[in-house]
Amino acid sequence: MSGSVETEGPARAVSEAELYRRMLLIRGFEELVQTLFLRGEVYGTTHLYSGQEANAVGFASALHDGDRVACTYRGHGHTLALGADPEALLAEFLGRSTGINGGRAGSMNVVDPDHGLIGCYGIVGGSIAAATGAALALKGSSSIAIAYFGDGTTNQAYFFECLNFAQVLDLPILFVCENNGYGEYTPMEAVTGGSIIARAESLGLPARQLDGMDVFAVREAALAATARIRAGSGPEFIESLTYRFVGHSRSDPGKYRPDGELDRWKERDPLTVAAEQLRATLGDEGLEAIADDVQAELERIEASALHAPFPEPREYPEFKEAASS
Repeated sequence: MSGSVETEGPARAVSEAELYRRMLLIRGFEELVQTLFLRGEVYGTTHLYSGQEANAVGFASALHDGDRVACTYRGHGHTLALGADPEALLAEFLGRSTGINGGRAGSMNVVDPDHGLIGCYGIVGGSIAAATGAALALKGSSSIAIAYFGDGTTNQAYFFECLNFAQVLDLPILFVCENNGYGEYTPMEAVTGGSIIARAESLGLPARQLDGMDVFAVREAALAATARIRAGSGPEFIESLTYRFVGHSRSDPGKYRPDGELDRWKERDPLTVAAEQLRATLGDEGLEAIADDVQAELERIEASALHAPFPEPREYPEFKEAASS
């Protein structure tokens, strides 16, 4: 492991300690969101990213300014990994005017153009279509697009149409399937035939599978793939094997999981995997200092977001005029 990630152009250099910190922030943020939801402070529903942090952080570390990202409704982790202000993100979920979208997007539909996020999509496969469109606009530049989606999306028409379109037009896009083993409540093997990467390969895309619980393995694969795409090699596909430690959404206790499955995956907790690799250089004190810093930040943003004002109602005179005519 090296001390930082260096990429061409207006890149984001990220130290290994910062990768670990970002994963801790995502985990703690999701736990805070769940706590506030149970207290009635968070409006709408929530889809937590706990357990999958290595993917968002690892892939984001390979991005440049100017790249575009589209993800699913489970997008809190991606938004934070891209560098969004966690206080503004939390305020968004609380419906406050200081939220990243003025308190009107909620948990599932965040957009953050300043950090390259063109949207979180509740429609299964919507992220693939959006990122493919962005890649079409970016063709000929040094920027790329990334589409994040779950294993269930690989059974949707969006999947085949967009991969085919990207391959035929040689678009600069990385398709990332975050395979957490479940499409909502249904085990992947119950609804998905054959190999996921074979589906991409059948269309001519280079495809590989990786350990999505190891942020350093994810980062290494992301750097290699994005470098090739920037050089004009066309689209690529990665299936990242990961696991969510929580239910599909706020109302899901996850009782459909086989006994012992969650415990086995928690042995590969991405936070533990990263800490074990960093202990030799940072030591226990260094790791604890990072954790303490993250906890202090979470306490600060909670207090601030809860005291932020709600947005004022907006007037749309053009709608009133149209309705009265």
